[in-house]
Amino acid sequence: MLKKERSHIALFLSEVPFFSEVSQTSLMHLCEEAVKETYISGNRIFQKGDSGEEMYVLLSGRVRVHDKQHVYDYLSKGDCFGEYAIIDSEVRSASITTEETAEVLKIARHHVLNLMKTDSGFAQGILAVMIKRHRELDVIQERLAVSKQEVELANAKMSGLIDGAMDAIVMFNSEFRIVLTNPSAELLLENNDVLQRNVLFFMDEDSAAMIKGIVQTNIEDSTKKLNTYLPKVIKVIGSNETETLNEGTISNYGNGAAVFYTLILRNLTDRLQAEDTINLLTTQTQYLEEEIKKLTNDYGILTEDKSMKTVLDLIHQVATTDATALITGETGTGKELVARAIHQESSRRDQPLIRINCGAIPANLIESELFGHEKGAFTGATISRKGRFLLADKGTIFLDEIGEMPLELQPKLLRVIQEGEFDPVGSSTTIKVDVRIIAATHRDLLQHAKDGKFREDLYYRLNVFPIEIPALRVRGNDINLIAAEMLKQFSIKLNKPQPILSAADKKIFTAYNWPGNVRELQNLIERAVIVSQKGKIDWKRIVPSKQGKINLQDDKEVLERVWTSQEIINLEKENILRALRQTKWRISGKTGAAQLLQLPPTTLASKIKAHGIERPI
Repeated sequence: MLKKERSHIALFLSEVPFFSEVSQTSLMHLCEEAVKETYISGNRIFQKGDSGEEMYVLLSGRVRVHDKQHVYDYLSKGDCFGEYAIIDSEVRSASITTEETAEVLKIARHHVLNLMKTDSGFAQGILAVMIKRHRELDVIQERLAVSKQEVELANAKMSGLIDGAMDAIVMFNSEFRIVLTNPSAELLLENNDVLQRNVLFFMDEDSAAMIKGIVQTNIEDSTKKLNTYLPKVIKVIGSNETETLNEGTISNYGNGAAVFYTLILRNLTDRLQAEDTINLLTTQTQYLEEEIKKLTNDYGILTEDKSMKTVLDLIHQVATTDATALITGETGTGKELVARAIHQESSRRDQPLIRINCGAIPANLIESELFGHEKGAFTGATISRKGRFLLADKGTIFLDEIGEMPLELQPKLLRVIQEGEFDPVGSSTTIKVDVRIIAATHRDLLQHAKDGKFREDLYYRLNVFPIEIPALRVRGNDINLIAAEMLKQFSIKLNKPQPILSAADKKIFTAYNWPGNVRELQNLIERAVIVSQKGKIDWKRIVPSKQGKINLQDDKEVLERVWTSQEIINLEKENILRALRQTKWRISGKTGAAQLLQLPPTTLASKIKAHGIERPI
């Protein structure tokens, strides 16, 4: 049927007692599969003994409920019949025949059951009606004149539906005395003898006050129908003092002195725990996505050099253990690459590798970053946060630039190494973790300790298995191996023809001292590929001279080329990014990017903002 017609019928159904507790949205879903049928006077809609797979709603006309010549009742517009078909597929207990032309809405049992599974609002609405009908069975018995056995059977069906519900159902009177519960409610309340007990005694103070307020408001305005979602989470305290958080609905039935309230509660504890796990996994995913991005700039450990092969042997030896490793070497030698290799060869390879640069995070934030914090632990802590040690549980944490860690925080790190536990900022709860620690530094940590800038006991705990990475300048032909691989990768990334290194080019590479090691080589090759023409590069004008200057001024082809404004903007942005990466995103100071670019720090800050450059988290 058309949407307009479905809307009209849904509105009509909202006035039908059987669907009075169901929302308009859920009724629209119900109408999607319902079918309108017309029967002329004297037609048999179904007869006693037929199998029951549908229920019917009279849209117009009049029918009689009978068994042969015995008439039980007459039904008219807005009445339902065959409702038990939604509970089971037992045969019909009576016949239905039209007294006049009648239009009915036929609703299939399987569609109702599917809605009860997928639409919690529809299920709760139907359950509320079923509960009301459960209380009206005696009246139904007199009105339909059915046998006691049939009433007991119908009662058993209704009770089965209520008792089988996974949600807790509690019915209480206006004095808050419990008059009906289902097994799920008894499980939630941790008590199977709760009848006539005060339902508020099973709630904390705030939840009890909320329920009491809703009921009292309804009593004061008895003309208003109560059927609403609870505005807040209900904390239920069972007889064994188990606390659970629940969402739910409350509705009422009856009038005058006999008013009953139906509370349907759904336990949120499992869902909240699942959400907490999802949040943890989401945070892990964010970290891992950032790490995956960094992997696109890693080229594997390529080596022919004996000293670097010794490093590979050390990696193989330590990877199979959980020993703490300390990786040392000059800036840019590939300490993080070695840490990743250790993790990938370890038994923890399927767990996260969490990286943190101790020198890139302000001293007042690094404790929270490592160990997490509770909400309100300090100004700006509006939510609780899990630290990277917890994210690395069962995996590996890589503490880069460990020599920059604040001295006052080092005892807490020592505790994690020795005892595998820590306390988040603002919390008195101790958290146990199983984390493999790999640290790296370009400093002489022992001398750093003697100077009073690093704890000596922490140094010895970190230096269980030292690995020293040789500088690029002493690795011989490794420079050319790495350069060739980088040329290949950047050519693909920048969609440029791949330059090939000649023997003369290789001599230029091995002759240079490479103070910035592999990182400097990477930045230089990326810049060279950008300015390359048809796969040709004059490396004499690209590789820094002994004085450390870039020799582009003699490149006639580059000088004579007319660059577009956008190309110049892109080149400037890439150049600023390389400077920021090389200086670990420091802008000012002697080791800052502004000094490297020979720009005032304020000018560099303006350019960073203009180019939309943001520091990776």
